[in-house]
Amino acid sequence: MAGRFLNLFKPIGRILPEIKKAERKVSFNEKIFWTALVLIVYLVMSEVPLYGLGDVGKEYTALRVIFASNRGTLMELGIGPIVTAGLILQLLVGSAIIQCDMGNSEDRSLFTSASKVFSIALTGIQASAYLISGMYGSIASTATIIIFIQLIAAGIVVMLLDELVQKGWGLGSGISLFIMAGVAQQILWQSFSPGTGLFVNRLSGLLGGQLSLPLWILGDASGAYGSLIGFAATIGAFLVAIYLEGVRIEIPMTYAGYKGFRSRYPIKLLYVSNLPVIFASALFANVFFFSQLFWNSQAKPVPGANLLVDIFGQYDAAKGSRAVGGLAYYVSSPQNLQGVADDPLRALVYLGILVAFCAVFSLIWLEVGGLGPSKVAQQLMDSGMEIPGYRRSGKPIELILKRYIPVVTILGGVVVALIAGLSDFFGAFGSGTGILLSVGIIYQYYELLMRERAAEMFPAFRRILGE
Repeated sequence: MAGRFLNLFKPIGRILPEIKKAERKVSFNEKIFWTALVLIVYLVMSEVPLYGLGDVGKEYTALRVIFASNRGTLMELGIGPIVTAGLILQLLVGSAIIQCDMGNSEDRSLFTSASKVFSIALTGIQASAYLISGMYGSIASTATIIIFIQLIAAGIVVMLLDELVQKGWGLGSGISLFIMAGVAQQILWQSFSPGTGLFVNRLSGLLGGQLSLPLWILGDASGAYGSLIGFAATIGAFLVAIYLEGVRIEIPMTYAGYKGFRSRYPIKLLYVSNLPVIFASALFANVFFFSQLFWNSQAKPVPGANLLVDIFGQYDAAKGSRAVGGLAYYVSSPQNLQGVADDPLRALVYLGILVAFCAVFSLIWLEVGGLGPSKVAQQLMDSGMEIPGYRRSGKPIELILKRYIPVVTILGGVVVALIAGLSDFFGAFGSGTGILLSVGIIYQYYELLMRERAAEMFPAFRRILGE
């Protein structure tokens, strides 16, 4: 049963906007339709400017790509509040600070209500902070209220779009869909945009003598323009990520109830998937968020005016919202080889921080997510599986799993961090983290589509798949 904390959300859950779960069998084609419609709504919202806000210009950062946000539009906050709220609650539940049985339908409903409340609250907090801190410059009080209402409404719409997909009307998760769409959009933009794209603007500038060959190959320090090495790094990162999805250790198993029936339990190299790099990105995003708030809260933001502000992050107005010093500077990646060459210390510090946090978050999620050796061993025992040559007991299985799972978990976290960081160093389009997330999401959608098609063509499979 739900703990005291989640029960607080029971009365609030009755008034929250909600998408009803599909009570009938939704056909495969209908799911494709709703998924496509959700994606179209998101893409439209990411291009609609906030009413009452002047031209604030575009801003390219890896964190905006990952959190599917677009500066100055209805998707200003993107999926950041939803992801942050979900991660906080999952960590609290996984660490047993909050009592919640996810196998109980009532508890799941209360957990969903709590996630919604947290998401709306974080949307309001971030929207208020953006407006109060002066990130958009001087805005009239009436316009401030209008912009705030737009951001709250947009946050609720995004939350409902995600719920629509997850409640059985669509395929997969709306959040995953938005991330994949944001990364794909950025890759296409950096490749074919008339203003900054590699194969249109940059190539025509090279042929016309307006662009030097090194700049076309290496790119500039801002990372906003596509480069030839960046394009090659994008393809390379995709291929490496796809390969790593299939790397695994397989432990031979047998079914106790069916003598002679053998199977294998796979332990993937990316055992906790790409979650460590998502956690690290969320942490870095919050560092940026608070550092910008502190910097813009100064009457006249200049380096050296406030020690605490300088520690969190220093910004140069001439370079937009890009950090030029402090913690925010060292948790942001150089966008290409030119940026690495300009400040190699920053590149090394960033990569070291990213690797360290991904390794730590991998181990944390191992226990919080119920993926540790003891819990997996118990699950295997409950399903009637055992290791050949060992007595039927959970202890031998747990000892075997302890040889592999912790090592693979740390190694997987380090590997995803290195792929994400090094891809950014080479200027990969859509950011290294974005590519990693996209490959994982595409792989999940591939498996989901195969299952849906199999269930559509052979209805008897639905009983096997538990649908």
